[in-house]
Amino acid sequence: MKKARMGLVGCGFSAGLHMSGYRELAHEHCEVVAVVGVPKSMADDFAAKYGIPNTFGSFDEMLATVAVDAVDLAVPNYLHAPFILQAAKAGKHVFCEKPLTGYFGEPDTPKDALVGKLPKRAMLDSVIARCDEVVDAIKSSGIKFGYAENWVYAPSFVKLWRLAEVAKGTILRIEAEESHSGSHAEYAKQWRLSGGGSLMVKGSHPLGAALELKAREGRLKFGKPIRAASVICETANLTWMEEFKKEETKYLRTGWRDVEDWGIIVVKFEDGSVAEVKAADCTLGGVHNYIEAHLSNARLRANINPNDSCVAYAPAAHIFEPEYISEKIETKGGWTQPSPDEDWMQGYPQEIADFVKALREDRQPVASWELAREVMIVLYAAYVSAEEGCRIDLAPFL
Repeated sequence: MKKARMGLVGCGFSAGLHMSGYRELAHEHCEVVAVVGVPKSMADDFAAKYGIPNTFGSFDEMLATVAVDAVDLAVPNYLHAPFILQAAKAGKHVFCEKPLTGYFGEPDTPKDALVGKLPKRAMLDSVIARCDEVVDAIKSSGIKFGYAENWVYAPSFVKLWRLAEVAKGTILRIEAEESHSGSHAEYAKQWRLSGGGSLMVKGSHPLGAALELKAREGRLKFGKPIRAASVICETANLTWMEEFKKEETKYLRTGWRDVEDWGIIVVKFEDGSVAEVKAADCTLGGVHNYIEAHLSNARLRANINPNDSCVAYAPAAHIFEPEYISEKIETKGGWTQPSPDEDWMQGYPQEIADFVKALREDRQPVASWELAREVMIVLYAAYVSAEEGCRIDLAPFL
């Protein structure tokens, strides 16, 4: 097979991670031939940095101008579904950042409107309809769809699953969390642009990993995935607390408009097992990413961030300047856990490599639309649970 020709849509933080993956693990089998940015000058700068030959100011223009086999959607959440539909119609394979979609208001909702207080059941209904529209487009067009859930490609998660696979015990309970001191992205603070708060922007990662783990167990033992059966959830806005507001020095990000900055989801699966998923934008000490599986005959933990493959101590923060330590730590002083290769440990190059390999092998990627859809429905059902204070049965939706 000739090299796959990729069109990258977006040129922000995620796009940079993807380019590292293309260069590190997929360069022999693909080439990024175009990039889209708004404004186009951003695409021009990005292309100059990475040696991309074509730049465009719109997705439409790229599709109409350059022959690409697949598109990589590293764009804001609210653009995912419409761009997937457009790509599928054009017969282009899709690699898309999480989440698959979300509720972002109605077509006539002003961009700056606060929609996070709207009834969550209406949001869930809208999300299910949108998910089904996207999945139908993927199936009918015959394209490959890669869901950028890097957790399921992270080396520690891959090893965790291999151990669980050979142990052959029952996965009784899963704990998983992604937390840090708050997103730098302003869009993450508004439901209209992000589709939710901590649970959406961060919790979708540990939730996706937990759902994938039980799905794999089901396929191994019964020939079909073990699916989520019900969900219960609680959310909060901890940085809205009056005592916190009075503090002069703020080490946590603030300014969350109509989204939560903390949440916990408890998922019960068809076989009676459970998963506890936590997410927060109010946790100091850097990014805190882990998943732990309690089996009937083993206990397994994947420390994605941080991990102790390297530890360091400095009596003053300036000693390690300008060397990178790890994402979102507040100081380089004291004991730290420097990440030797943070992108690799989080699975970013591996997810790119799997997508490109899937194109060559004519198969769906490991993380595909099935996981993407289940994450969305479980997550929005969780928002309904938090609002209504009750357990939500997932059987009608999955």
